Amino acid sequence: MEQTQKTSTRDFPPLSPARARVLLESIDRLALYSELFDGPIGQAYRALLRCLASEEPEAGFLTAVARFSGLLSVHAERYGSPPAGDVWQDYLLSCLLEAENAFTRTAARDGARGLSPALTALARQDLTILHAFFLLEAGALRAYAEKHDVHAALPYLMWDGFEPDCPVENNHPQPEVCRSLVALADWREAVPLLAAHYRRSGAGDFARFHAFRWVRTTQGGRLQGIAHPDPIRLEELIGDERQRRLLVQNTEHLLAGYRANNVLLCGDRGTGKSSSIKALLHRYGRRGLRLVEVAKEHLGDFPDILAALEEQPQAFIIFVDDLSFEPHETDYKALKAILEGSLAAQPRNVVIYATSNRSHLIRENFSDRTGILEGEIHPKETLQETFSLSDRFGIRISFVAPTQGQYLAIVTALAAQRGLDVDPPALRARALTWAQQQNGFSGRTARQFVDYLEGDLGTTALQ
Repeated sequence: MEQTQKTSTRDFPPLSPARARVLLESIDRLALYSELFDGPIGQAYRALLRCLASEEPEAGFLTAVARFSGLLSVHAERYGSPPAGDVWQDYLLSCLLEAENAFTRTAARDGARGLSPALTALARQDLTILHAFFLLEAGALRAYAEKHDVHAALPYLMWDGFEPDCPVENNHPQPEVCRSLVALADWREAVPLLAAHYRRSGAGDFARFHAFRWVRTTQGGRLQGIAHPDPIRLEELIGDERQRRLLVQNTEHLLAGYRANNVLLCGDRGTGKSSSIKALLHRYGRRGLRLVEVAKEHLGDFPDILAALEEQPQAFIIFVDDLSFEPHETDYKALKAILEGSLAAQPRNVVIYATSNRSHLIRENFSDRTGILEGEIHPKETLQETFSLSDRFGIRISFVAPTQGQYLAIVTALAAQRGLDVDPPALRARALTWAQQQNGFSGRTARQFVDYLEGDLGTTALQ
């Protein structure tokens, strides 16, 4: 990552110890957003202000700015080029948009209309303080270093010039909101803008993460954010377009606030059932879709999971992968109650998407049909109970293994997407050999082959 100094259009007044002390003391007056200064970057910023506020401000200044700049470089590497402002400003905006406090939670639940005058006043006061920190750009500190002849600090005061060698996509989750905040001359007026953002995107982890997994704890269970979910995208999935279109339409109904169906994706292994669900996140995450992965053994926690989600503004897909049961297992009854049958209604913003290699989810023996198993007197009733689980999914989508021709079409499309220059007959021959040696014809086998081929071609090119 190259560092280049930008020319700023802002006229920076030289910082004084008195001004630094005012800024430092104002951090302790933050009523709602004080956690912004609890992390490593916030603590390094405090240390920098303490140097500037001391009687000998140059003492320790070089060390403080080196530490601060190094931490900002990590933030820049994670998010790419800031959508607005320099890297310190981008960090501040990120923390502001992902904060969790009384203001953000209330706005997420009820919007601007739910904010009391007292809570609005606290938010306006905090935003005034944060705006002062936002305006303290790298250029202001360069002006200070030049005025006090601390020229050794100048290489560390260039975080407004952290730019990649080539343009990269910005990874900030809310670039439009960032640009709107930067354009405001007075952040006290940002309360409606932020309330709308929290209402749309949530607060805390629900704004910070798009994917979660439910984990068991000594206190019961909790949602754990997934920082790097599977990057698969719908455009990368070839074949089964009709099935995937139905899944997409149902998800769009959910996002639009209509009643959406729970969905069971069943069929042959390796046909893209799980990938189809995970790929929805990358298309609709910025529109408020969240994915929550729940293991089969945690199905009994569904009431707790739903309670954690039902008051949130986002739309949630509870993702249960590879769902199937043995005849002696009874966990499926908890799922049946959630799908239909529980006195408590399933929240409107939550659906369940499950995958299975079995269309009826519960393994069935011939003995089950004849009533031999454990001397069952009414085998038909038991059989109907097990079938009723899959019937309670409003939509069932079947995926089938591709033919040889469809498998080769998937390989060809994936190779083209990745720009692999391979002679078509050679590609066909290698793909067929791979399928014979590995897992047969499936979309998963095709992707695994193209992954291997891409690495093989890259390694060969380097030799």
